[in-house]
Amino acid sequence: MPSFTHRTLKKELLDGEGIPFADIRQNMQELNTINHYLGGHAVTLQGCENLLKNIPLNETITIVEIGCGGGDNLRVIKRWAERNKVSINLVGIDINEECIFFAKQQIANGHIEFICSDYRNVIFERTPHILFTSLFCHHFTDNELTSMLSWLYQNSVIGFFINDLHRHPLAYYSIKLITKAFSKSYLVKNDAPLSVQRSFIKKDWTELLQKSSIKDYSLEWKWAFRWLIVVKK
Repeated sequence: MPSFTHRTLKKELLDGEGIPFADIRQNMQELNTINHYLGGHAVTLQGCENLLKNIPLNETITIVEIGCGGGDNLRVIKRWAERNKVSINLVGIDINEECIFFAKQQIANGHIEFICSDYRNVIFERTPHILFTSLFCHHFTDNELTSMLSWLYQNSVIGFFINDLHRHPLAYYSIKLITKAFSKSYLVKNDAPLSVQRSFIKKDWTELLQKSSIKDYSLEWKWAFRWLIVVKK
């Protein structure tokens, strides 16, 4: 029986090399479905709306996702902005070439820019208004996350938000059963429950934010087993 006292450091299969594109595509498609039906996209939109609250929208807002994967969060934000008549530039950054290739395939009209790079190596012409991550932070160690939080703070104008998983037995066994029953991806079947083991409890986030010298933030639990951290500058 796995322990949920501490984060596991076991690597996910998706973090490895040499995965065939067909397997990446199946993984991205299923993650999009999981995010849709288990509330992940809704949490992302809440993060955006929180940071844009009381901000005069008289200019185009640049929103950048690091670790964008297949780009599903950015597509959801694009549709939200169109419905609400918000002018935005959207950029997705991911180090995985296959993920970026897949993401570009999903955007027929090209209104989202995708960059294949380590996020730390990207040089912005103008500092983004908002930075965010979704299901990205749990891939890193605590020391790496401390540096990431500082980077997110320093490289955003309005602030940043994080949408990631809550480490909890119910979340682990639920996603394990769901993926066993419905998933056709060996990546999803392995990595989805492992992601929960790699994820966070509230104490983890408070300690990480403290180590990053970030004091002004909101930390909210969201369904289903998500944390939404919002840092407004």
